[in-house]
Amino acid sequence: MQINRVLLTAVGSVLLAMVTIQSGASLAKQLFPIVGPEGTTALRLGFAAVILWLVFRPWRALPQGRDWQSIIIYGLCLGGMNILFYLAIERIPLGIAVALEFTGPLAVALFSSKRKSDLFWVACAIAGILLLMPSLSSAQGLDIAGALMALGAGACWAGYILFGTRTGKQASGGITVALGMTVAAIVLVPVGAVTQGLALISWEVLPLGLLVGVLSSALPYSLEMVALRNMPTQAFSVLMSLEPAIAALAGFVILSEQLTVLQWSAIGLVILASIGSSFTPKKAVEMGV
Repeated sequence: MQINRVLLTAVGSVLLAMVTIQSGASLAKQLFPIVGPEGTTALRLGFAAVILWLVFRPWRALPQGRDWQSIIIYGLCLGGMNILFYLAIERIPLGIAVALEFTGPLAVALFSSKRKSDLFWVACAIAGILLLMPSLSSAQGLDIAGALMALGAGACWAGYILFGTRTGKQASGGITVALGMTVAAIVLVPVGAVTQGLALISWEVLPLGLLVGVLSSALPYSLEMVALRNMPTQAFSVLMSLEPAIAALAGFVILSEQLTVLQWSAIGLVILASIGSSFTPKKAVEMGV
């Protein structure tokens, strides 16, 4: 009974983490008319970096020498993932952007496997992406720039996983993400400040920016850590595969974004590929922050 309660808590933590991440993304999208994706990225990274420093206190175990190289690349990937994703959801629905972005960790999992059976999951992912690509002859087609930015965010997510795994051998997960978030903030907060000016520090924006930082980074990361301590990695990966669907639902409920049956089918194929890849042996798990 106790084991079931612990597992139930872990599952609830994963689901709540996904809901908070996508709620944060939906809230962030509502900030775009005021401070744009660049300003919203600056607010998220800035507030998240401060919160993570207070929680994990990385100054107690700072990297030494060449260890900083991996941390810096990890942070740049994290920053690129954030700003490209926000630029993407400015142009395309949230659920579609998350599905396209998911190709990053999906590629890492599948290409690290040498099993021929995983080619089926690759085919599912490619089919899903092709279904989401815009029809150039249709006025209702998906915005090509937004789709490419979402795929670019996925590429950054792949780099985030690879270098996060490497830096994780040098420091704890909390310290690693706090330092990576700081690197991302150092690079992108000035970009937001230059492009948006004083609008970035208005009382209308700052509370929402803090809420985005908490919902999109600090809270879900903590919930994922709780889940990983209390459930198998494979089960965690399978549950996280549902994130594109949760993103689509959040986009529908909060942003009134409606998807076609074809787009839902494409998201379903990406989810199927992600679930299948979760059964790849020794799959590295690093989720977005």
